[in-house]
Amino acid sequence: MSKFDSPDKSIDTHAVRAGQERTGESEHSDPIFVTSSYVFDSAADAAERFSGRVPGNIYSRFTNPTVRTFERRLAAMEGGERCLAVSSGMAAITALGMGLLKAGDHVVCSRSVFGNTVLLFQNFFAKFAVETSFVELTDLQAWQDAMRPQTRFLYVETPSNPLTEIVDIRALADLADSHGSLLVVDNVFCTPILQRPLELGADLVVHSATKYLDGQGRCIGGAIVGSDDLIEQYLYPFLRTGGPTMSPFNAWVFLTGLETLPVRMKAHCENAMRLAHWLENRSEISRVYYPGLHSHPQYALACEQQMGAGGVLSFELQGGKDAAWKLIDATRMLSITANLGDVKTTITHPATTTHGRLSNEERAAAGITDGLVRIAVGLESVDDIENDLETGLG
Repeated sequence: MSKFDSPDKSIDTHAVRAGQERTGESEHSDPIFVTSSYVFDSAADAAERFSGRVPGNIYSRFTNPTVRTFERRLAAMEGGERCLAVSSGMAAITALGMGLLKAGDHVVCSRSVFGNTVLLFQNFFAKFAVETSFVELTDLQAWQDAMRPQTRFLYVETPSNPLTEIVDIRALADLADSHGSLLVVDNVFCTPILQRPLELGADLVVHSATKYLDGQGRCIGGAIVGSDDLIEQYLYPFLRTGGPTMSPFNAWVFLTGLETLPVRMKAHCENAMRLAHWLENRSEISRVYYPGLHSHPQYALACEQQMGAGGVLSFELQGGKDAAWKLIDATRMLSITANLGDVKTTITHPATTTHGRLSNEERAAAGITDGLVRIAVGLESVDDIENDLETGLG
């Protein structure tokens, strides 16, 4: 732990300074350690480090100072004991499965998760005799009914992608605990600036660092935050052996992204709120999904467990797929891409992109209709964003 990791510091300070350990060069900025291996003082020193009896760097597949700084900084911001950085958000979920699950285990997962997350549980973990039950995110009774003695963990995105549905994290944490299970929360939409699931009872937090933690769409990465015991016993061994490694360069980019995360998330929230109100007043749109609107079914819960509504919203167009594609194709400034969390506003059609590999039945169950459009609101002028959408809506 560095001298900047003290829990009495605010999250804004942690975002800038947590995890940093200056080298003998007395650098002010975080350095990048681009090395695959490390030199030992002697054969005995090498043996001690490889055995784990003496701490220190061994090989950059699982020990790298730049990656370690990112891990410590994010752990401090989430209020966790430890973070494990990996190569992507999906690699983080894969690490969860490989580290925590065995044949015969059971997972309860929200239906309202990223399409590839559904496929990972359904098509790949199932090969190893792990069964997953998918339930409605906001239906606590459905979560209760799905629990089994073999349930290892509950997995949830809140707010969900793309409908921004919200579940009561404390209630799910209590449910998981009462059954001897774990609660895993994907915190990508909120980041620790807007929501801290560990403080609400979750056991592990998952991030796609590719999104808001980076903030400028530059690198791919993922992370898991939780207790030292869970990560050391179950997840770190998979990283060390399986090798879903975060590169030092990407870790350095994420470190610079974390420095501005508090101010960026505030701006994303402000812009998204303005755009959501504007969209809600458009006759071409039948419904807007955004937790900051009073019309959102979990508005009160969002106010209770989040410090902001986030930068992602979705809306339903009256004319279905044709109207959705017409709107998207008419934009000239917005970026047509499925990524989110960028300073540049992005727009996508979930039914044919992020959730396009799901069956029609699975999309219907998740509420992904042909007329649904998702926008991740960036930091441009909201007036310019509205003007860019105006042509396709008119």
